[in-house]
Amino acid sequence: MTPGRPPRVLVDATSVPADRGGVGRYVDGLLGALAALDADLAVVCQRTDAERYGRLLSGARIMAAPAAAAHRPARLAWEQTGLPMLAQQVGAQVLHSPFYTCPLRAGCPVTVTVHDATFFTEPEHYDKSRRTFFRSAIKTSLRRAGRVIVPSKATRDELIRLLDADPTRIDVAYHGVDPDAFHAPSDDEKARVRARLGLGTTEYIAFLGAKEPRKNVPSLIRGWISAVRDRPDPPALVIAGGQGHDDEIDGALGEVPSHLRLLRPGYLRYADLPGFLGGAVVAAYPSFGEGFGLPILEAMACGAPVLTTPRLSLPEVGGDAVAYTGPGTDEIARDLTALLDDDERRNALAKAGAARAKEFTWESSAEVHLAAWARAAAPRG
Repeated sequence: MTPGRPPRVLVDATSVPADRGGVGRYVDGLLGALAALDADLAVVCQRTDAERYGRLLSGARIMAAPAAAAHRPARLAWEQTGLPMLAQQVGAQVLHSPFYTCPLRAGCPVTVTVHDATFFTEPEHYDKSRRTFFRSAIKTSLRRAGRVIVPSKATRDELIRLLDADPTRIDVAYHGVDPDAFHAPSDDEKARVRARLGLGTTEYIAFLGAKEPRKNVPSLIRGWISAVRDRPDPPALVIAGGQGHDDEIDGALGEVPSHLRLLRPGYLRYADLPGFLGGAVVAAYPSFGEGFGLPILEAMACGAPVLTTPRLSLPEVGGDAVAYTGPGTDEIARDLTALLDDDERRNALAKAGAARAKEFTWESSAEVHLAAWARAAAPRG
C-alpha cells in the first residue's frame, strides 16, 4: 500500500438481495458515498446488479459473480473458494464482506460488517437453523476478521458483553439516509400512494419492514386494534415490506374487526416510500431490538412522527426526536392512542425527526469504512 493512499478494497456485494431491504440499502448507500471519495474499489455482485454498480461507481472495477451465486448455498460455497481467488486477481489489499460471513482463508486482510447481535440477545425470534448459522458466522468473523464494522454502539457493546469481542478491533459506522430517496413528500407523492393503496382520505399508520418475529408485528396489529376500534374515523394500518416468517401474524389478523382496514401491499416501489412514510399519521416500528434501525431513520427523513421502542440501538438513532413505547400490546395501544390524540406532539416529532435524520449521512459512514480498511491493511508491527 502506497503511503497516503487508501488500500485497494474488493467489496463482496453478492449478498445484496433484489428487493433492496436493509443490507441492500446499506451497500448501495455506502458504495454511492465511496464513489465521491478517493477510494480504490473493486466490486463483485450478482449479475442483475452489475449495471447498477457500474453506473454508481464509474471508476471502480465491477465484476459479476457466477450465476449459481444467486442461490444462497452456492454463494456461501463460492465465498470460500472463488472470492479469495478473485481478491488475488484484482490485487485487493483488503476484502470487505458486508453481511456477517467471510472467507476463512482470503489471502489478504478481511473486514466484516456484523449488523446486530440479536441472534444472541433475542434467540427466540429466529428459527433454529438460522439462529445457529448466524451465531456461528458472527463468532467466526470476530475471530478471523482484521476489523469488524458495526452500525451502532449498542451492537458493539453487545458483541463485547456476550462474545468477549476485542473492542480495539471494532469500528462503529452509523448508517446514513439518502436525502434524494427519503425526503418530505409533496402532496402529489402522498396522493399517488393513497391512490395505489385505495385509501382515499382515510388516515393510516405505516409499518415498513420484514415481517419476522423480531419486528413485533402481531403486537402492533393488536395494539392498533385496541387504540382505534372505538374512534369515529379509525386510521387504517398498512404493513408494507417483505413477507418474512412470523407465524403469529395470521392469528393477529384474524382478530381485526370488520370495520377496521388493515392493508398488506407487500413491497412498495422505492419511489413510493417517501409518500408512504411521510403521508402516515404515525410510522410505527415496535421492534424487540435492532442493530441499527434503518426504517425509523428513513421514516424520520420523510417527516413522519415515529413510534418505536427504546431497545438496543433504536435510541441511538431516534434520540429525543421519536416517541417510545414498550413491545407489549397494551403499551403500544396506550402510546399510539396518546400520539393520535395529540396533533401538536406529532407535528413536533415530525420536525425534530427530519432535522435529526440529517445528522446520519452515508458520507460519514464511508469515511469510517475507509479508515477501518486502512487499519486492516496496515502492516502489523
